[in-house]
Amino acid sequence: MLERKLSSATRRLKELREELAVVDEQLASLAAEADDTRLRALVSETPLAGKEHQEAQRHVDAMARHRRDVAVRIETLERTQDELLDRFMAEVR
Repeated sequence: MLERKLSSATRRLKELREELAVVDEQLASLAAEADDTRLRALVSETPLAGKEHQEAQRHVDAMARHRRDVAVRIETLERTQDELLDRFMAEVR
């Protein structure tokens, strides 16, 4: 039973870490685009350019929130995995 839980936690951690890597790449790309739209908005000083920047920044903010959520899930699962390993080692002894 513990071995299955450990295996499942390990698999899920791997998936979450892969997801975090993808999210980091997306966040970097979105942040670069938001910076570009900010500069265009400053240069053009048009309402449309300002709205484009606001929209791009909203995407960055949403992705940053998603990144935090994934990171918290990883931390939680790591703690769970540590607890399971402690229980497993106690049973083995």
